[in-house]
Amino acid sequence: MTAPGWRAAWTAALDELEADVVQVETLLGDDHRLRDLAAADPWAPPDGLGALPLDLRPRADAILARQIAAAQAISRALVATRRQADLAARVETGARSDHPRPVYVDHSL
Repeated sequence: MTAPGWRAAWTAALDELEADVVQVETLLGDDHRLRDLAAADPWAPPDGLGALPLDLRPRADAILARQIAAAQAISRALVATRRQADLAARVETGARSDHPRPVYVDHSL
């Protein structure tokens, strides 16, 4: 592959990878859409590219850092959602291991 073609191919591959990260970041900001969209396909560099051009390394590193941050944000969001669901279940049913549901009696009657 020629040097200009090699660089262009890597730029296109990084564009595709970055688009996946942008999609995850957007979903995190707009979580109701998460339920409506299918999971993204795993990314792999196109065949025959060879090594990443050195001048594109900072961009690839930045995309990797964003992927890691997005994965951590997803994990935190899942934990928070699980906690909220557990709390909602206890509020709706009154289920608690150590205390029964409170009962209020109107003494003014």
